[in-house]
Amino acid sequence: MPRVAAVRMVREWVGRVLRAARDDLWTFGADPLPPSVWLRWLPHGLVCLTAFGVTVADVQQLDEYWRLGTEYALLVGIVQGASVVLALWRPVPAWWLSTAAMVVGAVGARGRLMSGAVTGDPSWPWNPPGVVGHAVVLLLLALRVRTRITAEVLALTALVTYVLQGLLGAAAYESTGVLAVTLFCVVVVLGTALRGRRVARTQLLEQTTLTAEERARRTLLEERSRIARELHDVVAHHMSVISIQAQVAPHLVKDPPEELKENLEGIRQNALEALTELRRVLGVLRSEHPGDPGGSGTDDTAPHAPQPTLNRLDALVENTRAAGLAVTTEVTGPPRALAPGVELSAYRIVQEALSNALRHAPGSAVRVELAHTASGLRLRVANTAPDRPASPSPSPSPGAGHGLLGMRERAAMLGGGLTAGPTPDGGYEVTAFLPASAPPPLDETPKDGV
Repeated sequence: MPRVAAVRMVREWVGRVLRAARDDLWTFGADPLPPSVWLRWLPHGLVCLTAFGVTVADVQQLDEYWRLGTEYALLVGIVQGASVVLALWRPVPAWWLSTAAMVVGAVGARGRLMSGAVTGDPSWPWNPPGVVGHAVVLLLLALRVRTRITAEVLALTALVTYVLQGLLGAAAYESTGVLAVTLFCVVVVLGTALRGRRVARTQLLEQTTLTAEERARRTLLEERSRIARELHDVVAHHMSVISIQAQVAPHLVKDPPEELKENLEGIRQNALEALTELRRVLGVLRSEHPGDPGGSGTDDTAPHAPQPTLNRLDALVENTRAAGLAVTTEVTGPPRALAPGVELSAYRIVQEALSNALRHAPGSAVRVELAHTASGLRLRVANTAPDRPASPSPSPSPGAGHGLLGMRERAAMLGGGLTAGPTPDGGYEVTAFLPASAPPPLDETPKDGV
């Protein structure tokens, strides 16, 4: 019984191998050879020139030496050369064509050997031009198909060689089968190694691209998380005010109705619950590791420190001057009360722009302009060309984000815009506009339904 099971397993394994070989080799799919990086189409031209030489040499060998006739020699030679050219686009069908041409030539030559029409010490079963052409086909095939298919092709080539040379044979000949198979093995190993190198390089390039995209995506998420942490204090302040006002409002009215008290108490409870949830969200955002429920944060400042506004702009400018930059400020337009989120974003944009100037343009002169308009706040931070190369060491005045990415995120969050770029004198300029009021939600529908 175990013997029967073993035989069944072997039969199933052989069946799977044969089906896989049939699927791999019985195909006419195109797999064109791409142009070379530096030489472009030169390899294709060399292959076509080789195909022409194989055709001419094969025809001469079969016609003059083996005396198979001009028509027979032309048929085999042209098919052998065509298979070399075909291997540039369809390597597997080209291998079938080349193998068929070699077998037809070998069978015809065997007939001449057996009849004694050929004298000397002939090379059989493969003649030299055919071996060269078949080796080129195998090389082009190994460069482009999977290693398993290449191994199957090489095994079948060796099997055909064994059948012709070992089973059929012919009298008075010098065997070329072993030498040809050895050459085919060398060519296949070379082609497989080159293909493996190309595939590894392609995968490395794809992985590098994916890594760069993932790094950019992670940077964007980190910056948005940083902005969300900073805006928490602004939102929490408003929720606290709502809660206090709802608690105090009943005491400002004489004999307030019970319904009013209930509604105000509901508003207060909802505000407190919303504030509690905001604190939980902040704990998650400030936690660098899942095991840090306290939300210690990763910022340089204390996690619960008040968020800066434009009132602290003078202190920021003084710190930058102390670090070695000549900074001038100009404020135009009547100052107006701005939303806390606008002031926070304006402060952070100026801080990041000054940090970039300090890091990349040492010794330059920086001008900070703030213009209050009826529609919002305009910012401009411009620096002149640096007077010395930037130091590779970290800046002593780090910014609050990831450079231009963070500044653009802050401006876009408020419905504004930001542009940055070099100036004609070799400096750099950052301009931004922050609207005084936040943009409406994307899904907001006008009251009139239009």
